[in-house]
Parts: sequence; C-alpha cells; structure tokens
Amino acid sequence: MEVAKLSSKGQITIPVSVRNKLQLKTGDKIVILEENGRFYLENSALIAFNRISKDFENSAKEAGFDTEDDMQEYMKEIRSEVRGY
Repeated sequence: MEVAKLSSKGQITIPVSVRNKLQLKTGDKIVILEENGRFYLENSALIAFNRISKDFENSAKEAGFDTEDDMQEYMKEIRSEVRGY
C-alpha cells in the first residue's frame, strides 16, 4: 500500500513505485475508474493501446489471418507485388 497527500489545490503526487507499475511518465494522462465505491488509477495510453490491439486482432481474424506468421507472409507477398519481384 502506498499513501499520497492531497495538496490545497486537490493534487496528489503518485509515488514512484506506483508510477513505475503503471508505466507512467511525465505528461502522461491517467484514467480514474470507480467500481463498487473503490477508485482505481489506469494509464490512459495503455488502455488505448490494449483496445487498439484487440481491434487489430479481431480485424486480422476476420480477414482470415490466424497467426502473426500468416500476416507476415501476406505482407511479403504484397511487398513483392509492389516491387515487381
């Protein structure tokens, strides 16, 4: 457990150990989630990345790519066609 002190402006300093676990850097944004009266901090960039990754994964499956190797092979074919060899 970590403790943070609230300033007169309503600001807190997130302890280094928590920032490291959340992979936060200066200027990053955090999302504050509430669930059953408890509040949770999340790195907004990681949330966005995870959503986009899931969307890409679903799109790849819909396009018939079962593995990353399938996608890589397709990309090689496209590059060969574009380059003409």
